[in-house]
Amino acid sequence: TANDRPGRYPPTYYAAQTHPPAPRPAPQGRRRADVCVIGGGFTGLSAALHLARRGYDVALLEAQRVGFGASGRNGGQVGSGQRRDPFELEAMLGRERARALWDLGQEAQALVKSLASEIGVPFHAGLINAEHRRGDQAAERAAIDALRERYDHPAIRFLDTDEIRALIGSPRYHSGALDEAAGHLDPLALALGLARLAEAAGARLYEGARVLRIETETGRAPRAILEGAEIEAEHLFLACNGYLGALQGDVAARVMPINNFIVATEPLPPALRESVIRGDLAVADSKFVINYFRFSEDDRLLFGGSESYGYRFPSDIARLVRRPMLEIFPQLQETRIDYAWGGTLGITMSRLPHLARYSGGRVLSASGFSGHGVSIGTFSGALAAEAIAGQAERFDVMAAAPTPRFPGGAALRWPLLVLAMAWFSLRDRL
Repeated sequence: TANDRPGRYPPTYYAAQTHPPAPRPAPQGRRRADVCVIGGGFTGLSAALHLARRGYDVALLEAQRVGFGASGRNGGQVGSGQRRDPFELEAMLGRERARALWDLGQEAQALVKSLASEIGVPFHAGLINAEHRRGDQAAERAAIDALRERYDHPAIRFLDTDEIRALIGSPRYHSGALDEAAGHLDPLALALGLARLAEAAGARLYEGARVLRIETETGRAPRAILEGAEIEAEHLFLACNGYLGALQGDVAARVMPINNFIVATEPLPPALRESVIRGDLAVADSKFVINYFRFSEDDRLLFGGSESYGYRFPSDIARLVRRPMLEIFPQLQETRIDYAWGGTLGITMSRLPHLARYSGGRVLSASGFSGHGVSIGTFSGALAAEAIAGQAERFDVMAAAPTPRFPGGAALRWPLLVLAMAWFSLRDRL
């Protein structure tokens, strides 16, 4: 975005806790690879790692630094299943397809846990889905029981009003669900660790390597064109999510970039911390413009909320995010905010990921994770590696999920989405 400085990680809390390696050089001249991966977030790094471990010669191109985008800036939450509720998916797609997508979501969660363990990034178990509306608690309990029984997910349980307020110190939430299989981690540490694993497996990672266009002429291997460089490969994999731009028109018409914002407070004293969240749990609420929060290992509240559209961030992110934070936790009125940042992610109309193959299967794309990218984005990179290796069954199950074009396509998606978001934000407030 216009707020980002080329070649440097943004001043997030995560970046302040780590020591990234020196920048990797950009490619020069003409080069070849078996697979060229475009994008150095979770999806691209996972694809590069899994392809390299299969013996492929992989070149990964990242316009900034690996993990620079939303992969290194998000809330670090690792959910279960897909972004959409499985019972909504049953109504959309039928029980069999909904269950297949749920199972893939659980495989995605397991993959992230396994990779985090291999890298040495701690995974903190426990995520609350908090309901901000006064709903029918009997129906909510029945839905969670069905998830436990029909979807074989005993790790989740219902929280009534007293239980959720014992865990979250706010009167804003009336019920919820605690999922002990889900949880949270440091996303930038995960991304940097994936990069190390990919390089150790033999992948070539390039930074400061902005792709200007891709060329997919019939009868010729596809190519990624950069300033002063060109990479030809048997396969291209687009792992750009909210940073795709105009590289692929069909993807751009189905995946919309939006910005989300996070603050990190000063470390909280024990009593104040306990008054916000009891235990080492992450929370995501039910608002359409979602609020999500958890504590860091040094007792800072990491609180995410508010959205914007386009590629410019607000001038005062801390003030923007403080508003919903204090609506939920007025006890933090005097608490200092030490870090405030934003990131650009990709959403789809259906909130399901958009996976697709183009140019006779030689160009693949995975994006539109709609806030579920730590797990689904990482897993989609592994699925793309499988598909390139000739095992496309699981990729195709995900690719069959409906991801319609935004009304008006890429040209009109922003003004129409802004109108829609204004309506849903009003509905949340009412």
